[in-house]
Amino acid sequence: MKKIIALAALLLPLTLAGCSHPTTVVYAAPPPPPPEFTAIAQQGYHDGIDAARRDIYHGLPPDVNRHPRFRNPPVPPPAIEDYRHGFREAYRQSYRNGPPGPGY
Repeated sequence: MKKIIALAALLLPLTLAGCSHPTTVVYAAPPPPPPEFTAIAQQGYHDGIDAARRDIYHGLPPDVNRHPRFRNPPVPPPAIEDYRHGFREAYRQSYRNGPPGPGY
Protein backbone atom coordinates (compact mmCIF):
# COMPACT_ATOMS: atom_id res chain seq x y z
CA MET A 1 0.00 0.00 0.00
CA LYS A 2 2.87 2.39 0.79
CA LYS A 3 4.31 1.78 -2.67
CA ILE A 4 1.06 2.78 -4.34
CA ILE A 5 0.82 6.00 -2.30
CA ALA A 6 4.46 6.82 -3.03
CA LEU A 7 3.96 6.15 -6.74
CA ALA A 8 0.80 8.29 -6.78
CA ALA A 9 2.66 11.11 -4.99
CA LEU A 10 5.41 10.99 -7.63
CA LEU A 11 3.08 10.82 -10.63
CA LEU A 12 0.50 13.39 -9.48
CA PRO A 13 2.62 16.47 -10.38
CA LEU A 14 3.41 14.98 -13.79
CA THR A 15 -0.25 14.26 -14.39
CA LEU A 16 -1.31 17.77 -13.43
CA ALA A 17 1.41 19.36 -15.54
CA GLY A 18 -0.11 17.79 -18.64
CA CYS A 19 -3.56 19.26 -17.92
CA SER A 20 -3.31 22.44 -19.88
CA HIS A 21 -6.25 23.66 -21.87
CA PRO A 22 -5.83 25.17 -25.31
CA THR A 23 -6.15 28.93 -25.45
CA THR A 24 -8.23 30.47 -28.17
CA VAL A 25 -6.42 33.28 -29.93
CA VAL A 26 -8.51 35.61 -32.02
CA TYR A 27 -6.74 37.38 -34.85
CA ALA A 28 -8.30 40.61 -35.96
CA ALA A 29 -6.31 42.59 -38.46
CA PRO A 30 -6.20 46.28 -37.61
CA PRO A 31 -8.03 48.54 -39.99
CA PRO A 32 -5.91 50.16 -42.66
CA PRO A 33 -5.11 53.85 -42.33
CA PRO A 34 -7.67 56.16 -43.88
CA PRO A 35 -6.94 56.74 -47.57
CA GLU A 36 -6.65 60.50 -47.08
CA PHE A 37 -3.61 60.02 -44.79
CA THR A 38 -0.27 60.98 -46.30
CA ALA A 39 2.59 58.47 -46.32
CA ILE A 40 4.01 60.09 -43.16
CA ALA A 41 0.63 59.89 -41.38
CA GLN A 42 0.35 56.23 -42.42
CA GLN A 43 3.76 55.55 -40.89
CA GLY A 44 2.56 57.22 -37.69
CA TYR A 45 -0.64 55.18 -37.87
CA HIS A 46 1.25 51.88 -37.94
CA ASP A 47 3.57 53.01 -35.14
CA GLY A 48 0.53 54.09 -33.09
CA ILE A 49 -1.03 50.64 -33.45
CA ASP A 50 2.21 49.02 -32.29
CA ALA A 51 2.44 51.37 -29.30
CA ALA A 52 -1.17 50.75 -28.29
CA ARG A 53 -0.73 46.99 -28.67
CA ARG A 54 2.25 47.06 -26.29
CA ASP A 55 0.40 49.23 -23.77
CA ILE A 56 -2.69 47.01 -23.84
CA TYR A 57 -0.54 43.89 -23.47
CA HIS A 58 1.20 45.37 -20.43
CA GLY A 59 -2.09 46.60 -18.94
CA LEU A 60 -1.13 50.28 -19.08
CA PRO A 61 -3.71 53.05 -19.24
CA PRO A 62 -3.86 54.92 -22.55
CA ASP A 63 -1.34 57.75 -22.77
CA VAL A 64 0.00 58.63 -26.19
CA ASN A 65 2.56 61.01 -24.65
CA ARG A 66 4.43 58.13 -22.99
CA HIS A 67 5.86 57.01 -26.34
CA PRO A 68 9.18 58.37 -27.59
CA ARG A 69 8.11 58.06 -31.23
CA PHE A 70 5.14 60.32 -30.53
CA ARG A 71 7.18 62.85 -28.57
CA ASN A 72 10.12 62.80 -31.03
CA PRO A 73 8.82 61.49 -34.37
CA PRO A 74 11.35 59.89 -36.73
CA VAL A 75 10.44 62.31 -39.53
CA PRO A 76 11.71 65.69 -40.71
CA PRO A 77 10.35 68.71 -38.73
CA PRO A 78 7.81 69.83 -41.36
CA ALA A 79 6.08 66.43 -41.16
CA ILE A 80 5.93 66.09 -37.35
CA GLU A 81 2.28 67.10 -36.97
CA ASP A 82 1.22 64.79 -39.80
CA TYR A 83 3.02 61.84 -38.18
CA ARG A 84 1.55 62.64 -34.75
CA HIS A 85 -1.94 62.88 -36.23
CA GLY A 86 -1.67 59.35 -37.67
CA PHE A 87 -0.08 57.99 -34.49
CA ARG A 88 -2.74 59.55 -32.24
CA GLU A 89 -5.66 58.34 -34.37
CA ALA A 90 -4.40 54.74 -34.50
CA TYR A 91 -3.59 54.73 -30.78
CA ARG A 92 -7.07 55.98 -29.84
CA GLN A 93 -8.77 53.62 -32.26
CA SER A 94 -6.84 50.64 -30.88
CA TYR A 95 -7.89 51.42 -27.32
CA ARG A 96 -11.48 52.10 -28.38
CA ASN A 97 -11.85 48.88 -30.41
CA GLY A 98 -9.58 46.53 -28.47
CA PRO A 99 -6.13 45.23 -29.19
CA PRO A 100 -5.26 44.33 -32.75
CA GLY A 101 -4.01 40.86 -33.49
CA PRO A 102 -0.36 39.94 -33.81
CA GLY A 103 1.30 41.29 -36.92
CA TYR A 104 -0.41 43.15 -39.71
